[in-house]
Amino acid sequence: MSDPADQAKVTVLLIDDHELIRNGLGAVLDLEPDLEVVATAGSVAEGIQRYHEVRPDVVVTDLQMQDGTGLDVVRTLRKESDKVGLIVLTMHSGDDQIFAAMQAGASGFVGKDAPSTEVIKAARHAAVSPKAFVCAGLVGAMMRRQSAESTALTEREHDVLL
Repeated sequence: MSDPADQAKVTVLLIDDHELIRNGLGAVLDLEPDLEVVATAGSVAEGIQRYHEVRPDVVVTDLQMQDGTGLDVVRTLRKESDKVGLIVLTMHSGDDQIFAAMQAGASGFVGKDAPSTEVIKAARHAAVSPKAFVCAGLVGAMMRRQSAESTALTEREHDVLL
């Protein structure tokens, strides 16, 4: 029987402009025997550069940063590889952000208010299924979008009301 420590770990790059988040999340992920944070970055530009240096299995990126967005990271890296897992981590977790992350090519979307276990699950998922999108709030967002679309007025209905 093989020792789990001998198996290759999922390597992770963390991109967030807050050092506390990078260090805290990094410490949490490093506690997992199958995950290893191999690099961190504090900006979009630095994150993309670090990705090219270390080629991690998974990138966890904040949505809003000083020099751009996590969606910039996702779009750039997804164009380069369909094998890298891309997780968007944000405190701005509305429906629009969820759909934007999915459309950009993210593997997952996690709100910063979620338990750390959600980020761990998303990272593991992204490592094995980088093109399949996961988000705890996706079903609700889809239902709200469908409901909004079904109650939207047609062009003719709008004209009649004016």
